Amino acid sequence: MADASGSAPKVTRDLEDFSGDYETLDLLGSGRFGVVHKLKHKSNGTIFAGKFCSCSRPSQRKDLELEIELMAELRFDRLVHLEEAFLDTKEAVLVMELITGGELFDRVIDDNFELTENVAVKCVRQICAGVGFMHSKSILHLDLKPENIMCSRPDSIDNLKIVDFGLARRYCPNKQLKVMFGTPEFVAPEVVNFDPLGPGTDMWSVGVVTYVLLSGLSPFMGDDELETLSNVTGCEWDFEDECFNEISANAKDFVEKLLCPQEKQRPLCEQCLEHPWMNTDSGSDDTVAPPKNLSVAVQHLKKFVSRRKWARSINAVRALGRLQIGSKQQAKGVSAFSSKKE
Repeated sequence: MADASGSAPKVTRDLEDFSGDYETLDLLGSGRFGVVHKLKHKSNGTIFAGKFCSCSRPSQRKDLELEIELMAELRFDRLVHLEEAFLDTKEAVLVMELITGGELFDRVIDDNFELTENVAVKCVRQICAGVGFMHSKSILHLDLKPENIMCSRPDSIDNLKIVDFGLARRYCPNKQLKVMFGTPEFVAPEVVNFDPLGPGTDMWSVGVVTYVLLSGLSPFMGDDELETLSNVTGCEWDFEDECFNEISANAKDFVEKLLCPQEKQRPLCEQCLEHPWMNTDSGSDDTVAPPKNLSVAVQHLKKFVSRRKWARSINAVRALGRLQIGSKQQAKGVSAFSSKKE
């Protein structure tokens, strides 16, 4: 793992100081949380990303203060870092590292990029390293999905960053943590069932992301959110699509161990990094990730990415509300669930 050294962000400052230090430049994105602009530090010219958001409601301010508190502890090269934060009674600006490479999945579906199983191994290693550092700080991300895995540069996958800690929570083994939010395709069964969470909750999401990266298919995607959640709690997935004919047995074993229904039985990041699939580079036997181009997976991935972008364009930060699930779904172990954001 890379060195996690580096000073913590400055103590949160008053918003009235922001304009004296930073120049607000181009708009980078927007959502229900607010907007993200490119920022330029006036004294040294360093470029950052600035997340502008409202915190006028007590619940908003509480969530924002928690996000800032947790990000202050997450100084690691696989995690986007917070430089400093400015707040007043109604608004806030989080000054963060600017990531210019775009989303990982956009990179791997580019016509000039060759996706192989070796490439997938390289990506998942970095994801596990980032998640592992979070867990070492007793922090769960709780919203791991392709959109939250970014490339530092547009021409490389060698320095991936996990972003968006708006749903992250601190956990303690001796104290139950339960939430009812997340993204249905990537959320773990214990979230849907409102059961206690742990590090394995994030590892389930790593398993789903790995499955999608290898195949371009979403293992639990249903015709609607209700069916998707039912598939999650029923653990209904398989390797039956023909694209898995090109995938090694070690890769399938890696995914299968992560998509275990019991949270405490899923391997942690340290165990994942020791898995045979994580320690393969090239060769001919099945202990080694095949170097062949996963062309079928790429075609599936293009459709997956297009669908996700379409959904986000309708409502970038989507509140599903609480789903009341009937007796048929309850018999499968599904409970009421809401997605705080898409």
